[in-house]
Amino acid sequence: MFATIGFFALAVFGLGALSVATDTDIIAVPNLGQAPGAIGMLVAVISFALMLFSTLRRPQPSYVATIAIALLAGILHLVAVWMTVLFGTGSFVLATAVAGDLVRGGASAILVLAGLLAGWGGIALRRTRAEHPRWPWERDDEE
Repeated sequence: MFATIGFFALAVFGLGALSVATDTDIIAVPNLGQAPGAIGMLVAVISFALMLFSTLRRPQPSYVATIAIALLAGILHLVAVWMTVLFGTGSFVLATAVAGDLVRGGASAILVLAGLLAGWGGIALRRTRAEHPRWPWERDDEE
């Protein structure tokens, strides 16, 4: 759960920073609305969470899995945005142009990077068997 929230936070921060740095919208198509971005991010977060969950079920999850987790989140984000634009506008060309702009503009790279970082963090938490923090007086029973 922590890694999934981290993925979402890193993605939103990264996309916002990209938008500010380039002084453009992530999806810069007039009259398209918020649906493609919102649905794309929702699909990316769900795919990230499901892939990470399936990885963490193994006794000793591998850090190499972060590559597949991050790439799948990025690809499914593109597919979801493409399909949302296609169904919203009915234009195959516009949907492909929006998806192409996400790749060329760096938004997809930011999502993949966020997936790599958050996936690595989630696997690291599992491998180290991290527990929630406790106050010093909560540890008195263990001594």
